Amino acid sequence: MYEPPRLTWRYTNTSEYLEAVRRGFPPMMICVACNGGVQGKEYNAALPETAEEIADSVQAAYTSGASMVHVHARHPDNTTKGATRTEHWLEVNRLIRERCPDIIINNTTGGDYEMTMEERLSCLDARPELASLNLTPDMVKFRLKARPSPLPFPRSELEIDECLPFTYRLVSEFARKMQERNVRPELEIYHPGGHWVIADLIRQELIKPPYLIQTVMGVQTTSYPTPEYLLNLLADLPDQTVWLCSGVGVHQLNIVTMAVLMGGHARVGLEDNVYERRGKLLQSNAAAVERIARIARDLNRDIATAAQARAMLGLPATPSRY
Repeated sequence: MYEPPRLTWRYTNTSEYLEAVRRGFPPMMICVACNGGVQGKEYNAALPETAEEIADSVQAAYTSGASMVHVHARHPDNTTKGATRTEHWLEVNRLIRERCPDIIINNTTGGDYEMTMEERLSCLDARPELASLNLTPDMVKFRLKARPSPLPFPRSELEIDECLPFTYRLVSEFARKMQERNVRPELEIYHPGGHWVIADLIRQELIKPPYLIQTVMGVQTTSYPTPEYLLNLLADLPDQTVWLCSGVGVHQLNIVTMAVLMGGHARVGLEDNVYERRGKLLQSNAAAVERIARIARDLNRDIATAAQARAMLGLPATPSRY
């Protein structure tokens, strides 16, 4: 007798994993993280910055198999900066929806390191279906390479030493504002400390299952991007979690392929990694989607359509309109 795949299970529980393999894993969602809020064309000319570039790049990724887009709208007066007003977000979301009729739109509340908390929330009134929610402070130290002419808005090299100071109060405030607007949080967990915050959100009834939780690995002050640390991070996910996995830079392919093997879901794209391999830049966001889709199919994973992804996440079948 046919038994359909389970949509959620405890990923590190041996018996539940074996049962999931026996039934077959659910189709794999691919989220394309198309641009990020810090790096730009100085790192890879294919990275989209303007609203039109973002929509065109997302369309190609959608055609290649992406069912979700995680997007950082940029400020139209300076595309090296994050969008700070809802109208900026509405333009990007509208253009994406025109080109991708049913893709799940996931707007960031991470922004860039210069934004206020209020500016980070400006995306929520642009009617995304999901919005990212950082669970813990995010501390980084790195060198941002120079942006030379003839690129627009050239600048010299920058030393970045910053911390996004998320607190329990702020995380709860962000979650409450999402709840008021019927925007589903995509919970971004960087290290085991985030589990305390997830439990706090559940206690306050600010999030509801199925929980979309993304493990982010390979960034400074996250858990180390190794199999051991990934398994430890997964062990304490709450029941009814849909797991989305991302890895940054050279660690992306290894970590995300583990998610393919374990029945999770994959995030790829130029926000997280601008290279196809060492010394060779990715040609597009679509190329990153095509590669992980090929790996998944080789491992007997089907690729989720946007309609299937909506059903797995409990989102409305009718996409947002702009």
